[in-house]
Amino acid sequence: MAEPESLADLLGGRRAALDATVPPVIFVVAWFAGGRSIWVGAGAAVVAALAVAAWRLRQGGRPRAVLIGLLGVCVAALIALRTGRAEDFFLLQIVTNAASALAWAVSIVIRWPLLGVIVGAVLGQKTRWRRDPALLRAYCMGSWVWVGQYLVRLAVFVPLWAAHAVMALGVARGVLTWPLVAGCLALSWWVIRRSLPAGHPGLRHPQSTAEAHADRLA
Repeated sequence: MAEPESLADLLGGRRAALDATVPPVIFVVAWFAGGRSIWVGAGAAVVAALAVAAWRLRQGGRPRAVLIGLLGVCVAALIALRTGRAEDFFLLQIVTNAASALAWAVSIVIRWPLLGVIVGAVLGQKTRWRRDPALLRAYCMGSWVWVGQYLVRLAVFVPLWAAHAVMALGVARGVLTWPLVAGCLALSWWVIRRSLPAGHPGLRHPQSTAEAHADRLA
């Protein structure tokens, strides 16, 4: 399989994950430094999110993705302000991770693995990758790694949230965002490469069943 780029190259997930780490960490630092004031923490997080958004837009980032990230921070800040509990700043993260784990698992079961959907869209393949049985199977195997990523976060975040451990949540958010996404990208890419048969042309060149059969006979 001649495939020069990795999933990290194709998806750029590590950079987005790094951006997502900044506002929550700033929230915790400002909350603690401001005498455990949720208003101070929320304000600092929103300012940090605005700064990250402005920087990414200036660097040519996709406006839609940048605005979604900014909106997520604003919603998290509003939830914490509404409930009066600093740990609830991380509640949206918990909910989205639970929903993501479910969505990725369901996508595998119905044979529309989200990893394939995302990579196929990036490569402009639409649904051609689904006509390649080997590639479909590889994407299903790789997608389980992403399910595991979300479950790991839930296993850490939920007990800390229930224990009102705001500082620990901030640390966990930092550790389980960029490093975990980087590891997930690397591991899922390894799983895909191991799952594809020898001689497969790679992600950019999905094969139909007939083409794959002809290659085996050649």
